[in-house]
Amino acid sequence: MGGSMDYASSGVDRAAREKAKSALSSLEGTYSLSQYGKVVRTPFNVLYPLGNGLLQVKTSDGVGTKVMLAQLAEKHDSIGIDAVAMVVNDCIRCGAAPLALTDTIDVQKSTPELLGALQKGLAAGAMEADCPIVGGETADVPELMAAPYHINADCVGNVEKSEVIDAGKIREGDRIIGLPSSGIHSNGMSLARRALFRKWGGKYEGSEPVSTTGRSILLEALQPTKIYVKPFLKLMRDVDVRGAVHVTGDAYLKFLRLGSHGFSFANFKPPEIFSLIQAAGNISDEEMFRTFNMGWGFAVIVSREDADDALQRLPGGAESIGEITREGVTVEFKGRKFPLA
Repeated sequence: MGGSMDYASSGVDRAAREKAKSALSSLEGTYSLSQYGKVVRTPFNVLYPLGNGLLQVKTSDGVGTKVMLAQLAEKHDSIGIDAVAMVVNDCIRCGAAPLALTDTIDVQKSTPELLGALQKGLAAGAMEADCPIVGGETADVPELMAAPYHINADCVGNVEKSEVIDAGKIREGDRIIGLPSSGIHSNGMSLARRALFRKWGGKYEGSEPVSTTGRSILLEALQPTKIYVKPFLKLMRDVDVRGAVHVTGDAYLKFLRLGSHGFSFANFKPPEIFSLIQAAGNISDEEMFRTFNMGWGFAVIVSREDADDALQRLPGGAESIGEITREGVTVEFKGRKFPLA
């Protein structure tokens, strides 16, 4: 494949997307409709009061074009885990505990086999998140569908106002701790697909093995998003968590939303799937870190003093990956240190 690929060339233009999203600011005018007081904004969530010091958050997301990989693999029994993971991991960023899930499936044509496989994944994700699925909707809309189906989920969660994580206590010198990802998760998939798979102009058929795992490249890319609910909520009970980031779209640029701080990262051992993507698409290091989680799917920020305690309480594989600095986002990787922003 000639030339260097980036997210924009795969069909996702970050600048255009952010400009388009600015139109959503008009929705902030609805915040005054909250019945029990003012809404509370955190870097990634907007919470609404329920009364008596209790706040609720609602998150909504989908798995995007990862369903196209499921179609290529003819394997639909894990994609529901991704749908659950995306919304429960978003929910906990502000300190909220997930309470309930719903799902929405738009499909070209419903069959018992397909819906049964999708429900299997949804149920597995719900069990891992310790959160019930209490409703949903399935609609046959063939005229709207280019992919075989879309799958989205919603999650509601509650948190006491005194326990909201709003990044307000983050200070220079604080430590960033990464929790390992299971691979690509459900972000950057448009770029990954086009770099990797011949079906979309990429390098591989998909059956070629990944040397470190023995799985095919296609099944490696299809690995479901890891769910971080249980270890994170347990950590919150014992350690003062100052910030939390679900490393999804925009990857390490996402940390800039935590306020007027800088972020320096210097510990990456990404799974092999990322080096395969980078080589197949001739993608720069900078673009990889602006697009993919590069091995860390969730991050927590704690004080320097609490860092060792936090690492001992988190599952194996969690590591210190960086610290809070004055400004910008810098990454040290493969002997290079470079700015992302």
